[in-house]
Amino acid sequence: MATESAPVTLRRSLSIRDLIVYGLLFIGPTAPMGTFGVLDAKSNGAVALVFVIATVAMGFTAWSYARMSSAVPQAGSVYAYANAGLGRTPGFLAGWMIGLDYLFIPSLAALFTGIAGHKLLPGIPVWVLTLAGVVLITVLNLAGVKPAAIIGLIMLSIEIVILAIFIVGAVILLIHQGPTRGWLSPLTGDGGFTLTGVFAAVSVAVLAFLGFDAIATFAEENTGSSAQVGRALAFCLILAGALFVVQTYLADLLITQTPDQLKADPEAQGTAFYTMLDSAIGGWFSSVVTAVRSIGPVFSALVAQAAVSRLMYGMARGGRLPTALARLDPRRHTPRNAILVSAISTIVVAMLAATAANGLDVLSSMVTVGALTAFGFLHASVIGYWVVGNRTERRVQHVVIPVVGGLIVVVTLVLASPLALLIGAVWFVIGVVIILIQRRPNRVVSR
Repeated sequence: MATESAPVTLRRSLSIRDLIVYGLLFIGPTAPMGTFGVLDAKSNGAVALVFVIATVAMGFTAWSYARMSSAVPQAGSVYAYANAGLGRTPGFLAGWMIGLDYLFIPSLAALFTGIAGHKLLPGIPVWVLTLAGVVLITVLNLAGVKPAAIIGLIMLSIEIVILAIFIVGAVILLIHQGPTRGWLSPLTGDGGFTLTGVFAAVSVAVLAFLGFDAIATFAEENTGSSAQVGRALAFCLILAGALFVVQTYLADLLITQTPDQLKADPEAQGTAFYTMLDSAIGGWFSSVVTAVRSIGPVFSALVAQAAVSRLMYGMARGGRLPTALARLDPRRHTPRNAILVSAISTIVVAMLAATAANGLDVLSSMVTVGALTAFGFLHASVIGYWVVGNRTERRVQHVVIPVVGGLIVVVTLVLASPLALLIGAVWFVIGVVIILIQRRPNRVVSR
């Protein structure tokens, strides 16, 4: 009598360290460097305070992720949580909206790599470097999560070493030369504190944390208990927040430009951190940082592609996407079809964005609104699963924290650009149309 072979499942091979590495790679330890000038201008020099508030704000989302990942340890992340807490239709919409984040971040990151790489190697076209980045991350993801996590750890270590060199160098400079602004100015502002300006900056700063939630998509590949995902999420957020606060605090003390000068020269805002490095530490270090930051987005794309493939796998397994996306490689135990679909999408979108004048702006808008809307579904799922479902005695806690987290999401969405909101609305409507199409055959059968 022939024995029936065991079904192929995702392989449990990720330790808590691997989960944290994936989260930090997605965020990027040096993420504030690119937006430092913008935040300094908006907050009137209180960038460190901005990241303290942003870290606390994202803590509410991390708490909701931790609660739901422990109760619903499935690969679909927000899709699975909304399914369990709100129902199948909200679950699909949550997965559909987070797809804007996970599906298009690889394109955005690959394009960043292509542009930065072209500056270092002007003889190679942007599209060639972008394509090379996508091929690299696809090969790594097809090889399995463990090999990708090991290589990611190496890259993350390099980024942290670079950041450590900056911190040590900045401290030495401050001891010998003193700050260009007041010691408390990164927390109180330079020449005046404006609450409106700080919260306007916070709405931008929270975007630097987008991606830490990708840890939840690896719930079925986690080697520990379901609570391990929540611990990894919390540790990743706290560590990233601490690194963000320290580097922006030191940068605010060393920068020679004032917030007013940055407000008057928007073009200087994007390069403010690197200008500070040139004047304070030296052009050689600025070049090293630029080189590392040109490679770093490849590994953010690596995690994003892995995350979206698990999202598609979870949604396909639940019958909301084509079943072919739920198939796993029998040897590597990876969602091979979903990874390849993600890779093709990444290549197409990145190439289109590279040739469009506002390609970067559009891609950034798609990522932002998709993630924030999904966070809203996440907070609602906590209330639906734990409170409405009568699964907790701590009802107040399971209402207050998600409601505060949801309000933060709403405020951030309100402050988003009109383009971002328009793209998010169009994507949402497409999701609703898909739901209606999927329901039509059922209605015909019921008659």
